[in-house]
Amino acid sequence: MKPSAHLIVFAKAPRLGAVKTRLSRDVGAVAAVSFCRSATASLLRRVGTDPRWNTMLVVSPDRDAEIGRFWPNGFQRKKQGLGDLGQRMERALKAPPPGPAILIGNDIPDVTSDHIARAFAALGDNDAVFGPASDGGYWLVGFKRRPWPHAPFDNVRWSGPHALADTLRNLAGRRVAMVDELNDIDTGADLAAWRGR
Repeated sequence: MKPSAHLIVFAKAPRLGAVKTRLSRDVGAVAAVSFCRSATASLLRRVGTDPRWNTMLVVSPDRDAEIGRFWPNGFQRKKQGLGDLGQRMERALKAPPPGPAILIGNDIPDVTSDHIARAFAALGDNDAVFGPASDGGYWLVGFKRRPWPHAPFDNVRWSGPHALADTLRNLAGRRVAMVDELNDIDTGADLAAWRGR
């Protein structure tokens, strides 16, 4: 029997000069692409094959959803489509069949299946779940999806210290859970700190 929970991995194709631009400025474009490729492959090995949920890659740019050379075999791939980050995230979270859905990025090297399982468990008693990041954003967002919250990502200031607070404001009156704080890798300092741990 297929699981009814859905894990969505948001991924940008590891093309030279088009991915991890802040990290590229610090470590160079080749090193940034190399990190992106290895981080995606490692993440999918750790959490993508867990039988407790279905895993789907939602890819940008759209043309790379159909090109297999960037992605491990065995994972359904969909296009992110047009729009700002919030519009693309909302569309991805609404796409799977019924059941709770969680979305993560592909650049969180510390995430494990236990983190994802705790987030799905939190949705048992809550409408939404977040995995906060120390920079004021979040590495994980998930919804029970019934009912779908109205405009959860409207007017969110992305890539800054207000992303989580802005999203929580949109969910006022909903039951929201927080799980483990983890960080993505956006800069050379982030990468060095992670390697140092």
